[in-house]
Amino acid sequence: MTALSTDPAQAARPGTGLRVALFATCINDTMFPQTPKAVVTLLERLGCTVDFPMAQTCCGQMFTNTGYFDEALPTVRAYVDAFAGYDYVVGPSGSCIGSVREQHPMLAAHSGDTGLAAQVAKAVAASYDLSEFLVDVLKVTDVGAYFPHRVTYHSTCHSIRVAKVGDRPYQLLRAVRGIDLVPLEGADQCCGFGGTFSVKNPDVSVAMGADKARRVMDTGAEYLVAGDNSCLMHVGGLLHRMRSGVKPIHLAEILAQTGEGL
Repeated sequence: MTALSTDPAQAARPGTGLRVALFATCINDTMFPQTPKAVVTLLERLGCTVDFPMAQTCCGQMFTNTGYFDEALPTVRAYVDAFAGYDYVVGPSGSCIGSVREQHPMLAAHSGDTGLAAQVAKAVAASYDLSEFLVDVLKVTDVGAYFPHRVTYHSTCHSIRVAKVGDRPYQLLRAVRGIDLVPLEGADQCCGFGGTFSVKNPDVSVAMGADKARRVMDTGAEYLVAGDNSCLMHVGGLLHRMRSGVKPIHLAEILAQTGEGL
């Protein structure tokens, strides 16, 4: 893997010449804008040109998960239209990228529109979770990041089971200068958020989240890291109520930091 210089001014730029579309996702756009901003900072530092197609909207996962296939179809059409012509679409969410890969082809088939199915196939091939894009496309694990804190990582369900990001987030975190990355017991177990699951089954959701929060606290970490802000919102809220002092942070926000100005 390519390693960047610890001096950001001298860092290699493995993404030079690549034009990338940012899929911010609706939860990040409305509630966690610091995450897509961090993605832009990171990718531009690596040499990519980043576009933000203004026509993008929700991936439609909440409709699909609840069985409203027809109502979800406009979001599929919006996705393929917004990102048409891009070789790379990068999103800081294994859940939403997983939805694009798994649910959009299913919805296109459900519609019976063969033209839409062909567009979806192209969009799926171009869509990457941030960690996949860095490791598999840019061939980099050391992105020149500096984060001198004790952290633990939660592997969100959709990122590992649908998007299948594997250990790529761990590869990226291990290369961060100054970091103390500690293992989380049951890291791959669900936190209980599950989108509409937490609405339909609130008591079960909170119980699962509380179990996750207690395991996070057992690590002694200052930060809980994940690749999905929806899960971080759920567990982070419970950590806050427990007065744990543990702060949730998205993977992109760590990778974007270089220590400049400290």
